[in-house]
Amino acid sequence: MTTAVKSQQVKTFGECSKQLLAINDSLDLLRGKWKIHVIGALTFGKKRFKEVQREIPGITAKMLSKELKDLEINELVLRTVHNTTPVTVEYELTEYGQTLEKVIEELRAWGVKHRKRIIKKSA
Repeated sequence: MTTAVKSQQVKTFGECSKQLLAINDSLDLLRGKWKIHVIGALTFGKKRFKEVQREIPGITAKMLSKELKDLEINELVLRTVHNTTPVTVEYELTEYGQTLEKVIEELRAWGVKHRKRIIKKSA
């Protein structure tokens, strides 16, 4: 094997490692059963806590609260407290969080195609 080929393999391996690291970072942030659901629910605009919870069947208030806090820490969700009686709290995607809308849409589209393929295969 020539030095040029070995050098190219090292560059390719290094680039692959960087890409896999980036994928790992993304998955670490979105990992879990509920985060993508929460982001998906908020792509339709501002929502109060109970509205988000109603849109995600099966999520508990405790888990939703945890996921919203985590998404807020990672600058994907903005929590706004309104000075009303009783206090009103709204959640929305930040501008940064909105950059995930394409990812969510691609996952949805792929999921629709996959479901059709599996149903067709089992029929």
